[in-house]
Amino acid sequence: MKLATYKDASRDGQLVVVSRDLSSAHYATGIANTLRQVLDDWRFMAPQLRDLSDLLNSAKARHAFPFEPTRCMAPLPRACQWITGSAFISHVERLHKATDAKLPKSRYTEPLMRQGGGDGFIGPCDNIVIASDASGIDFEAQVAVITGDVAMGASPEEALDGIRLLMLANDVSLRKLMADEQAGGLGYLQGKPMTAFSPVAVTPDEVGDAWRQGRLNLTLQATWNGRKVGLCDAGAGMTFHFGQLVSHMCKTRPASAGSIVGSGPVSSADWSQGYACIAEKRAVESVDNGKASTRFMKFGDTLRIEVKGKNGQSVFGAIEQEITPAA
Repeated sequence: MKLATYKDASRDGQLVVVSRDLSSAHYATGIANTLRQVLDDWRFMAPQLRDLSDLLNSAKARHAFPFEPTRCMAPLPRACQWITGSAFISHVERLHKATDAKLPKSRYTEPLMRQGGGDGFIGPCDNIVIASDASGIDFEAQVAVITGDVAMGASPEEALDGIRLLMLANDVSLRKLMADEQAGGLGYLQGKPMTAFSPVAVTPDEVGDAWRQGRLNLTLQATWNGRKVGLCDAGAGMTFHFGQLVSHMCKTRPASAGSIVGSGPVSSADWSQGYACIAEKRAVESVDNGKASTRFMKFGDTLRIEVKGKNGQSVFGAIEQEITPAA
């Protein structure tokens, strides 16, 4: 099933079930008002939502209406926690090579993860509001999962069982501020503004055999100012799968239902597939040409992030955003 959250002037919005082809939707009122409620009582509420999803997909839902991504908040507008990693070793290798830094051996055996701000996110079609476009504005096109409760010390296999939903993320980065914070020995804080997520979150069965061993084996498309800059395989180059990421997160503490874990920027070993963040492109340029030539994003720039299934249809809907100055 596919789930979204419509804006309704509240903090957590109104849960809707969305058809497989993203053409229609139906309010989940009567089952649950918010996705938070569903995640807290998944075993009871998820089957009821699946029944509604089946009705919607068979065109038998009486009160269906056209689905509008522009009305969406993030599928889970507030999370228990938002943690992102660097699951693609090619991304980490390129950034280290550009600065002549030696990559620790542990990076090949243990994922690097970072805690972000989970108290609020922006919707898939909301503007990215930034104070200054001299701060090194970058996008990070990622795959993300929403978990149920996961116990402390859970194995990667057990952690996979705790994954409830898949979605896309744009983990916006302000690279120049991040560099300053990193130099100070702590962070990131100022360098990580609010994250955006795809219009819908989907259960793993919605993507069929494209979800294998904790990886989404589909192509992630990143389009900057109308030009496709990335067509990266979101599964093939993923060194650490989502079971490993969630397990690592829970090594010393449990995770509550409604935790979100991101993959980090999708990256391909084959550079001809492009990039899912500008920093990686600049790193390659620095190595090849001695300096980076691709600029970071500016006010007025637009971004689109999307994944299409094997049938050519959008799986999660598209993240479509514009960089705008703070008022």
